[in-house]
Amino acid sequence: MDGGHRALVALGQALRAEGHAFTTVTPETHRRVNARPEAREARSTRDVFGWSRPFARGVLSSRLQELLEQSGELETRDDGLLRSRVRFSSLGSGLYVHSAWPTVEEDAVFFGPDTYRFCSLLQRVPGTFRRVVDLGCGSGAGGLSLMGRSTEVVLADLSTEALEFARVNAELNGARAVQVVRSDLLRDVSGRFDLIAANPPYLADTDGRTYRNGGGAYGTELSVRIVRESVDRLEPGGTLVLYTGTPVVEGEDLLRTALERVWRSAPLANVSYAELDPDVFSEELEKAPYADVERIALVALVAQRA
Repeated sequence: MDGGHRALVALGQALRAEGHAFTTVTPETHRRVNARPEAREARSTRDVFGWSRPFARGVLSSRLQELLEQSGELETRDDGLLRSRVRFSSLGSGLYVHSAWPTVEEDAVFFGPDTYRFCSLLQRVPGTFRRVVDLGCGSGAGGLSLMGRSTEVVLADLSTEALEFARVNAELNGARAVQVVRSDLLRDVSGRFDLIAANPPYLADTDGRTYRNGGGAYGTELSVRIVRESVDRLEPGGTLVLYTGTPVVEGEDLLRTALERVWRSAPLANVSYAELDPDVFSEELEKAPYADVERIALVALVAQRA
């Protein structure tokens, strides 16, 4: 780790020691809360590192502000107020650093309700695992949430920014035997796995942001690729867990239609495909790529290598 990364780890440790906790909401909820008159400027550490509000000098302790500056994640706005380019979110006993709100940059690293749902899904998968890989790991929260049940965890992502945060989060949360790899899915990841987990981008993002854009028809392309390319990398009896979203058109779950063709021809057993939430990101339906979509649902595919 370089000095900036070490400063981020130290910042997270200092925040944990102060009892910092924050549950990260959807971008739309965040926008609405921060639009309130009393929320225009930070008054507390939680406002700075949770709600991503601009702040004046003196709001943070000198130690926290010094660490934020050393990390390279402190910016000064035109109005003289300061702003953190990172947030720290709570998940179970863990604390995770990721991009500040609003996550408008192409390489922003997102953490939010999908992260909580994904990790909850992983906790319901029984067993212990020798090797685990978290594909498109982002902050690394998914893979790191399995450390207590795994011998080795691989965090893989194409985004350099995501991998930098994943390294910090591994250190911040005391994870050992973690390998961080820049890879397009499994392309540059070696070996086989007892568990392959993925919470990929699943929207047709008009802004082309890496953490949101799933490619292809309505953002489903990446999810289909994950299932297709993961089968041969699972150990016999190994488990594939895919948490993702799907467009529903005229009552048809288009992702399920595409995935059924894959899993019926693959050596997979005990396939479970379930809808977890019938309606998310409804604001996307106002955009051109979703002109004929009636809803976006959250789904989970869990299957084992035969």
